[in-house]
Amino acid sequence: MPTPVSEAARNVAEHASSVAKLELRLATIELKQKATSFAVGIGLGVAAALFALFMLGFALATIAAAFATFLPWWLALLIVTLALLLLSGLLGLLALGAIKKASPPVPEQAIREAKLTTAALKS
Repeated sequence: MPTPVSEAARNVAEHASSVAKLELRLATIELKQKATSFAVGIGLGVAAALFALFMLGFALATIAAAFATFLPWWLALLIVTLALLLLSGLLGLLALGAIKKASPPVPEQAIREAKLTTAALKS
């Protein structure tokens, strides 16, 4: 027949194991969310770089068109260049925001919960 103390100790051990498993799941979920946000930030940064490269091509084409002929069609190329500049700036800002949101890649909520659990078990 198990004594009440041994049964209580077993219950505490089972609960502690359950809490540890839940904290591990929380940490895993939190890291997955941060990794996803980091990947989105990198993707947006790559897209911004690609549009910046296009902007450079249009800027050079605009300069070439302006020197080659002083007809109004170069103005259209300049407008496209400015539109690409705005688009790359917007994507760059979105990328920066997503990367800042994901860093540092530490499961802050899980760590906070683990500290609270440790403090509760000590008292």
